[in-house]
Amino acid sequence: MNEGMHMNRAREFGSRDPRQARWAGVCGCVAAIAMLAALPGCSESGDESNKINGSIHVPVGRQPGAVATVNGSIHVDDSASITSATTVNGSVHLGDHASATSLNSVNGSIVLGAGARVSGGASLVNGEITLDDGAEVSGSLSNVNGKITLKAAHVGGGIKTVNGSMSITGASHVEGGILVEKPSSELIQMVRDVPRIVIGPGATVQGELRFERTVKLFVSDKAAIGTVTGATPIPFTGETPPN
Repeated sequence: MNEGMHMNRAREFGSRDPRQARWAGVCGCVAAIAMLAALPGCSESGDESNKINGSIHVPVGRQPGAVATVNGSIHVDDSASITSATTVNGSVHLGDHASATSLNSVNGSIVLGAGARVSGGASLVNGEITLDDGAEVSGSLSNVNGKITLKAAHVGGGIKTVNGSMSITGASHVEGGILVEKPSSELIQMVRDVPRIVIGPGATVQGELRFERTVKLFVSDKAAIGTVTGATPIPFTGETPPN
């Protein structure tokens, strides 16, 4: 089935160990927040774009800029724009048709509303990632733990996870393939569940689907995928696979 799809192979995820790259990104996120905390006036009563404790609301019409908080969520209104959103303990929500350069969180969730756009990447450690109809992440989409859901969405730089399940449905289009990494020695004791990867009818995953650990991979007979490494696809008909 895979050879008949005539899909291009995935772009390389980089020569560096992906686990090192991921944790370097997380450390960079935390380091950036630590620097933020040291800035004068950056407090609960300071700049509304930068907080230590508290959530941030970005209204439409506000000049695009970076927003960051340590303990709190970030909500970007419909059609509003930011450059980046960064939080440690909190969720990031990009409203319908809103735009950003990058989204990063450690503990929380990331949600892109219908038609929302991220020109770079979206990265999360612990939590779910959801892209609604027409949403787009031009770079990579990644987490360590938590379900990743695409609803007729587009990802341009591949999807990466360690212990996350996936549901790629509708007319979703993923370029750059899928990578499910083998847990590191620090995570292996905590990882017990087998990720469930579902490629639904009408969805396309262009590039290599590479699995470094055991997964359950369900692929619709109306989906298009690239080469699969490390797993055996389980074909299904209809809208959803068997439980």
